[in-house]
Amino acid sequence: MMTLILTLTLAALTQDTPVKLGTLAPEGSPWHTIIQDMGAEWKKTLDQKLEFKIFAGGSIGDEPDLVRKMRVGQLHAAALTGFGLAEIAPEIMTIQLPLLLRTDEELDFVRERMAPQFEAILLKKGFVVLNWGEAGWVHFFGKQPLVRVGDLAKLKLAVWGGNAGELAAWKNVGANPVPLAAPDMHSALKTGLVTAFSTTPLAALSFQWFGQAKEMSDMKWAPLIGATVITEKQWKLLPDNAKPALLQSAQAAGVKFRRETRKQSATALLEMKKFGLTVHAVPPDALAEWEKQARIAWPELMGKSYPPNLVLQIEALRDHYRAQNGPAK
Repeated sequence: MMTLILTLTLAALTQDTPVKLGTLAPEGSPWHTIIQDMGAEWKKTLDQKLEFKIFAGGSIGDEPDLVRKMRVGQLHAAALTGFGLAEIAPEIMTIQLPLLLRTDEELDFVRERMAPQFEAILLKKGFVVLNWGEAGWVHFFGKQPLVRVGDLAKLKLAVWGGNAGELAAWKNVGANPVPLAAPDMHSALKTGLVTAFSTTPLAALSFQWFGQAKEMSDMKWAPLIGATVITEKQWKLLPDNAKPALLQSAQAAGVKFRRETRKQSATALLEMKKFGLTVHAVPPDALAEWEKQARIAWPELMGKSYPPNLVLQIEALRDHYRAQNGPAK
């Protein structure tokens, strides 16, 4: 009977039922391939009665553009980083607060337990989470070593987007923040407009920014999470009986996203070292000062979107994990 119901429901679908998905992942990259495989599984589940189209490499805009296009119906889904998710629900940024989490294991433990709340928040905004991914850990890169908080005064730090709260938070710890868009990074480094930035090893290698800033801190400043989301409106057009299988395919893709990102991050670091990157260890006393200053800055970094209750929940989960598994190393 269930098979008959699903067959009848699928028969109502036509090739005109689309899922148009945007991503910054470059065409041909491992992440693009994972999305393609997910789309193939979806089409198989829906008996090919689905148009699954991917717009890769930021071909239709950056993440704020993808979110805007989903809201107006020009796009149905997107694979977003935490910055893109924050365009929908700023509360998601709580899990990315600097030095709140320190290891992949902590991130996995906390994200798994916070996911239902985050998904409920996004659903209220009109988006269904298909899977959770990540883009790596953010580190500091500079033309000079950036190991201690005091080193910030010696450098001009690029700040992505540069909202007022973030700029104020950096100035409060003695930094010289410079608002900058990613496409301007190369020229800014060449001219000396900026002499340091924070990003993932994958991004530093992919965009070749590290070539002009070959001093990297080994401190994991923050995780850059991600998720694939679809608009609730488009999700409702898909057969209810098929949704468990669609979600299973999507969640399998999320596992592959995370595995591939961690693998490629390690490879990127080794590759940059071959070309002169020096990685500087942050000693325990310096790390303690960074953690102190980061915690003070959390409310300012998020501004009015700072939800203390969510932060307290994440801290409690992190502390529980550390009590069971030992402190982060």
